[in-house]
Amino acid sequence: MVIDGKHSAVQTALTVLLAEGHLLIEDVPGVGKTMLAKALARSVDCTVSRIQFTPDLLPSDVTGVSVFNQAERRFEFKRGAVFANIVIGDEINRASPKTQSALLECMEERQVTVDGTTYPLASPFTVVATQNPIEMEGTYALPEAQRDRFMARISMGYPDIDSELAMLDSRDTTSPLSLIRAVVSGAELRAMMTTARSVFASGAVKEYAVNLVRATREDRDLRLGASPRATLQLIRAAKAQAALHGREYVLPDDIDSLAVAVLGHRLVPTSRALGHHHQDSGPLIEEVVARIVAATPVPVGSQARP
Repeated sequence: MVIDGKHSAVQTALTVLLAEGHLLIEDVPGVGKTMLAKALARSVDCTVSRIQFTPDLLPSDVTGVSVFNQAERRFEFKRGAVFANIVIGDEINRASPKTQSALLECMEERQVTVDGTTYPLASPFTVVATQNPIEMEGTYALPEAQRDRFMARISMGYPDIDSELAMLDSRDTTSPLSLIRAVVSGAELRAMMTTARSVFASGAVKEYAVNLVRATREDRDLRLGASPRATLQLIRAAKAQAALHGREYVLPDDIDSLAVAVLGHRLVPTSRALGHHHQDSGPLIEEVVARIVAATPVPVGSQARP
């Protein structure tokens, strides 16, 4: 067991991978963010790269750079770390906004443009990034455009006492990561993604997702609601979760269970609402999403099924 007692976080990570999305793991240091990212990457037989984001990291370190070849008298493109199936971005918010922006095109369009030439990225392509809370020293808040490209954000949280005790015994002499073996190939993962994409979502369920997202744009406690991209990714994630549960159709429960993870990091609260919550946006956002989910009419019966 690599991640003890965090079934929900692991489930969401698998859902995002299957939905061809990108995952943001936010929490304090030492709770297993990078461990989860590495475990997810090692479970798939594909190319993996890791980028340690630091204040002096340059955009070219991420995407690549053109280097002049003296022997052949021409420029050659040297690929950066982003050219892999699974890219682990460790402590992404410790790099400057300029370096963070190097991932914008990669994450949305699955390509890199350098010196006017566009290079396609591998398929599948997933970014699993970790970040520390913005209140910690030496961090830069991710821009809204960057956060919006992540399908979901999760937090690990501290383990319960039994899991922490088990960790002391199981990791005293060896790392559980060394025991992980790939369980699917890249081709099998692509086939699984295709299957997840074909899961049925009824018109009523899609309308329910749209109503949830639109409600965030009109909520009194939010100055920035979720984008249309959020609606699309909420449905994609719900399809992947339904596939993981062995269903060929999406239920409203899939939408509800993913609402906080998919929508929460895209929402920006008002200063008035933050003042009432002592400047801590996490609990406020969860409360707002829960209130919107509770207030939105749910399709029932045959409306939600094929």
